[in-house]
Amino acid sequence: MPESFPRSKDLPPQSPLFWVTHKDRYLRQLLLKDIQEETGRALIVYFTECETSGAQIDTGDDVFFSELLTACAGQPVDLLLETNGGMTDAAEKICALLRHAAPDLRVIVPRRAKSNGTVFALCGSAILMGVESELGPIDPSINGVPVEFVLNQPTAFGPLDVAFAAAARNQTRKLARDMLSTGMMSERTPAEIEETIGKLATRDHYHSHGSVIDIREAVSLGLNVIEHQPDNDLWRKIWLLRTMFHYDCRQNGYAKLFESVSVSTAVAVQKSANA
Repeated sequence: MPESFPRSKDLPPQSPLFWVTHKDRYLRQLLLKDIQEETGRALIVYFTECETSGAQIDTGDDVFFSELLTACAGQPVDLLLETNGGMTDAAEKICALLRHAAPDLRVIVPRRAKSNGTVFALCGSAILMGVESELGPIDPSINGVPVEFVLNQPTAFGPLDVAFAAAARNQTRKLARDMLSTGMMSERTPAEIEETIGKLATRDHYHSHGSVIDIREAVSLGLNVIEHQPDNDLWRKIWLLRTMFHYDCRQNGYAKLFESVSVSTAVAVQKSANA
């Protein structure tokens, strides 16, 4: 019977107690290394537990991203991403980090990268997707109200709300335009780029912020998508790795994991004040 993951009869170099304490990370990093060897690219992971933790892209994430990117400086990079989105200011900082530290970047979305997670995906030269993958619209909201609603019905809101909505819309559109025009849509015309942004950043094309942008939709938007079938060997490894991250976050109470073959940082789920 052929050997399968994980494999080896050699004992780990760490002490038994230390290895057992960190075994989940060691197993994930073993698979990370396998994927790297297959692609010839450094693999970094930003994984948030999307169902129950409430984890969002926030202003503390850039420090962990910087550590991941420093460890793979000078290499082509794949970013495996799972997130429901989060703060636009924080996303803007991380996009700048990704562009500076990983000029040869692809983004892997095994399951979901929604809202500002989709903005992260726009940072790369290509997005790797499978049948389970989804992106989402990037239209911002103010206190849960889409800015398009505020701007389309300004008399129902105060002047400061309208001004804030316009600024939020312009920030998101500028960020998306900067990423696309210097990245995967650099050879497209400005009109084509604006058409893509118009569909992603308003409620005119996708009528819900949670709308699913699958492979077919992503391609129709003009994004550079590399499709993987479920039985593709590389995609099976990626999906197994994604499943390990999801399970380990749920088991250990992690909201987020930042990981590469040499770096691993977990952020615990925040307990409520009433807990």
